Amino acid sequence: MIGAQWGDEGKGKITDLLSRSADVVVRYQGGVNAGHTIVVKGQTFKLHLIPSGILYPETKCIIGSGTAIDPQVLIAELDRIESLEISTRNLLISETAHVTMPYHRLIDKASEERRGNHKIGTTGRGIGPTYADKSERTGIRMLDLMDPKGLREQLEWTINYKNVILEKLYNLPPIDVSAVIEEYLGYAERLRRHVVDTSLEIYQAIRERRNILFEGAQGTLLDLDHGTYPFVTSSNPVAGGACVGTGLGPTHIDRVIGVAKAYTTRVGEGPFPTELSGEIGEQLCSIGAEFGTTTGRKRRCGWFDGVIGRYAVRINGMDCLAITKLDVLDGLEEIKVCVAYEIDGSRTENFPSSSRKFARCRPIYKTFPGWQQSTSNCRNLEDLPPQALDYLKFLAELVEVPIAIVSLGASRDQTIIVEDPIHGPKRGLLHADGTPASLETA
Repeated sequence: MIGAQWGDEGKGKITDLLSRSADVVVRYQGGVNAGHTIVVKGQTFKLHLIPSGILYPETKCIIGSGTAIDPQVLIAELDRIESLEISTRNLLISETAHVTMPYHRLIDKASEERRGNHKIGTTGRGIGPTYADKSERTGIRMLDLMDPKGLREQLEWTINYKNVILEKLYNLPPIDVSAVIEEYLGYAERLRRHVVDTSLEIYQAIRERRNILFEGAQGTLLDLDHGTYPFVTSSNPVAGGACVGTGLGPTHIDRVIGVAKAYTTRVGEGPFPTELSGEIGEQLCSIGAEFGTTTGRKRRCGWFDGVIGRYAVRINGMDCLAITKLDVLDGLEEIKVCVAYEIDGSRTENFPSSSRKFARCRPIYKTFPGWQQSTSNCRNLEDLPPQALDYLKFLAELVEVPIAIVSLGASRDQTIIVEDPIHGPKRGLLHADGTPASLETA
């Protein structure tokens, strides 16, 4: 399950929903820069590292090797979950996942500040520097954390090296080597029982024919290779990232489920063709409670963008789509959908690779009448106002995949299941006669 926009699509709720049918839920990339919010019986859970399936006691939850783990945040999440009498015995952490250290956070914030007008919009949680050390082969992995002697030797050299950068480049005070070592050895003892070879656990689950749900963080347009570079995250949220981030062979993946809002949001810097700067944008932000789970930053809001929707379908090999927050559009007199871009005088329906070119794109819209009535209590397609149903049908035809789920609020029960996306019949992107798959046929 992947995000089909710039993240914040409501993946937490959809993961929680799909976890009912899953034996194993796996988080495969990202770090504490991600945030999934789930509302169950009026209780709100905000998770950054622990997979959303943790709320189902029999579900095995795995944090894969492609994640960046901040032990301090992870332990705080464990404490929060356990205080609510929710078991964490089935949580497993990859021994090869990389660890976010204090110097990663310091360097992240300092480097972003130094960029000035060229800021990326990082969360400042140290994710980029963690992945940079991974690529530079100087990172600390969870298995290193489990080895006190080896950890001391590695951190003594690494922290002294990072202190040179902190002092000389950023004019920051050095980090106390001994204090960091003792702090992280304490984290290791708390987490030790959860740390295993998760790739083997996943393989065994496949051999036992278990249902496995791979949970992506962020979204397609924030992918390091395929997003709006450089305004991206430092990992691969796309479907292919599930293989690299878990040790899973690609032939084992049966279905790719995308999640998209009924409109579009973006946090941080970078081009956003359908962004709304006036009253309607503020209305979407207010009604949709568009503030980041991780940072609390206000999200930029705009109309649904069909160009990036089609791009997400193509990049991920998407089979079906979950549309969230349809209810946020309930009060609007008219609703627009971007069907193409105008760039330098020419029309295009394809997403450009260049961020500079993307910044010059102007949306070409199709306008729909609003339904101006509440949908939050709808539980079947026939309950929806005709205009809302027409809107959903158009989105499905525009991005060329069927819509399997429609979310109409934060709670589990505020959902229309059009088709079971795990157990339902698998469809191709087009029907045999070449017409696009639509909600009507899903």
